[in-house]
Order: sequence, then C-alpha cells, then structure tokens
Amino acid sequence: MTDRYAVIGNPISHSKSPLIHQLFAQQTGQDMSYEAIEAPLDGFAATIRRLRAEDYKGCNVTVPFKLEAYQLCDRLGERARDAKAVNTLIFQDGKILGANTDGAGLLNDIEQNLGFKLMWKNALLLGAGGAASGVLWPLFNAGVGVDIANRNIEKAQILAKEFTGSGTVYARRYEELAGRQYDLVINATSSSLSDELPPLPDGLFKPGALAYDMMYGRETPFMAFARRQGATTVSDGLGMLVEQAAEAFYLWRNVRPNTQAVLGQLRK
Repeated sequence: MTDRYAVIGNPISHSKSPLIHQLFAQQTGQDMSYEAIEAPLDGFAATIRRLRAEDYKGCNVTVPFKLEAYQLCDRLGERARDAKAVNTLIFQDGKILGANTDGAGLLNDIEQNLGFKLMWKNALLLGAGGAASGVLWPLFNAGVGVDIANRNIEKAQILAKEFTGSGTVYARRYEELAGRQYDLVINATSSSLSDELPPLPDGLFKPGALAYDMMYGRETPFMAFARRQGATTVSDGLGMLVEQAAEAFYLWRNVRPNTQAVLGQLRK
C-alpha cells in the first residue's frame, strides 16, 4: 500500500513541496504520495487528528502552524527543541514525533548551493516567528553572530534571551538598524506573502553580502530592495525548501535524495 504524506499550511496552494517529494520518490524508488492540505487557521490540531486516523505516515508543517505543531508532539528532536518550532511530523507507534529541518535546509543551501561560507559572518535575521526560530540555533552553531529584528521587540528578545552570555545574538528594533551593516540578511518574516517590505534602512549590506528571502517563486520586495542596495548575491528560498524537504524525506524513508538534480529541475 502506498504511504501517504502531506504538507499543511494556510495558505498552501503556492507550495512546491508536493512536486519536490514526487521527484524525490521517483528518484529513489519510494512508493509514497504527497499532497498539499490547507488547514483552517483554528483547525490545525483537528487536521492532524484526521490524517493520523486516515493512516498518513507523516507531514510537513508550514506557515502559520510550526509553533502549534511543536505543542502537539509527544517527542521532539534536538533541533525542534532548540527552535521550539516543528516543520516535520512523523506518525509512529501511536505517537507524534516532531523534527525541525529548516535550519539544516538553510545552511545546506547557503553553504553548498550558493557557496557562501558562514563561519565568522554576522547576520541580520528579520522576523521572530517559527521560521526564524527554526534557523537561529543552526546559524549560531555555524559560527554566525545574529541580530534579530522584529516589529514586536518582545518576541525577538525571547529568542535572543536563550543566548544570554554568548555575546553573539541580540534583539533589535527596526529603527535600531540604521548605521549597521551585515554579511548576511535573511528575511524570515511573512511580509513577502503580502508583497510588503519590512521597514529597513539603507546601507545594510556589507561588500560581498548575501540577501536571502525564505519566500520562493518570484522576485519579492525584499529581494528587489537588496538588489537596489547593492547586495552581491540575492537568493530566494527555493534551495532551502528543497534541502529541508530532503532532510524530512530522509527522516521518513531513511533514503537521502539528490537535491541538486531536483533543484535544477525546479529552477528550469
């Protein structure tokens, strides 16, 4: 019997995850299906209950449910515990296991696909929700100093507080960014979904800087801003999507797909 998987979000119609996992399955000879499911904003837990009852084997979780997914899990992987956010669920032996593959996906895309070395770099992380928290510890462990900027400074301070004493993670208000420069600026807000730009000052990008938007599929206002501001490299998040999907696929199927081949197909 074909094993069933899904990605759950709201909105979800734009998601390329079903195509990515279809390509992974074809490449590795796995008998599985994968679909996109839009859960009501107040109906994520009910959607998970339904999928488990219908014998799905697992699912990915995207905006805005990663924090809620964390609360639902019976057991958590180390990255999910660090992030306090979950993007991959495994239904096994009557339990919900939670993992977070966002950080590994981002680092693999930045270092392997884009050839940008992270050690000793300083980064500005825009946003303090599930997407930001999923990549903060991996960035820190890769030797990156991080400023977190968010409209709600309290949310950014909560994330930064975990690193008290390390001296490398700070919460900033957007208005505090004037005069600061970064090697790497990552947009982990949902602003690109609504074609908006966070309130960023001019002059953010150091020479050689990378501007990275976790949104994918089109030129976002953040990407356009970065080009105007002279960022050396500007990337959307398609590579991160493929790389984090490969990590989830490995957790589910114990097979590691070739991401370069799939990313090349999607870029075409």
